[in-house]
Amino acid sequence: MIIALDVGNTQVYGGVFDGDRLVLSFRRNSKTNASSDETGVFLRSVLRENGIDPTRVKQILICSVVPEVIYSLRGAARKYFNCEPFILQIGVKTGLRVKYKNPSELGSDRLANAVAGLALYPERNLIIVDMGTATTFCAVSKEKDHLGGVIVPGIRLSMEVLETKTAKLPSVEIVQRKEVLGKTTIENIQSGLFYGHLGMIREICDRLNEECFQQEKAFVIGTGGFAHLYEKEGVFNAVIPDLVLKGLLFANRLNPAPPAGQGEK
Repeated sequence: MIIALDVGNTQVYGGVFDGDRLVLSFRRNSKTNASSDETGVFLRSVLRENGIDPTRVKQILICSVVPEVIYSLRGAARKYFNCEPFILQIGVKTGLRVKYKNPSELGSDRLANAVAGLALYPERNLIIVDMGTATTFCAVSKEKDHLGGVIVPGIRLSMEVLETKTAKLPSVEIVQRKEVLGKTTIENIQSGLFYGHLGMIREICDRLNEECFQQEKAFVIGTGGFAHLYEKEGVFNAVIPDLVLKGLLFANRLNPAPPAGQGEK
């Protein structure tokens, strides 16, 4: 079995694979000061609570946009699972050519999404929309070039700004609205968040198609915690919540795992 971990700014999204099958997924708040012992105990307890023997785990795969947590994650993998973790970052084999001016700026979660997208939809131009703390767009060509992308504040972050930077606007539940017109303050905010993000997704995808894929329109994949809200809005060709975890799994297969205790110090 393999544990895959996507460490974001707000949450850690984890999954357990048995071969190609995702048998368990879980989330926890990101904690930049968590020790390797705290992390290791948490992972083992999650497995046990879901009927999985921790000794069956042979590998741990990590992508992280929070560099300071990698040290404790590496320590947890070594101490509690006796393995050297695979850490997805620029420099490992991915099968992609990153066209950023500075490739090291590309987040490892976006790299994982691109790897998974091309593995699942080969010979297709892709636009990958990841709706997490930030909403990110990645344009990936069928020639396996990561062309670049767009980053905007995510839907929850937008709500939190309204809540904290205004005197009277409350925090609201983020929901799919059937009508744009709101007749209460809460409905007004919910409509603004939902339809504002929907319009933004359409506009950016249209412009990326025009700039990058004039001859062959891209296949648009939605992923991340809020993508499901837009599953029936016609902006995504597919919604794959665990895309980043699949990308870690596919990338790991391109990079032979070092023996336990012989990886990066």
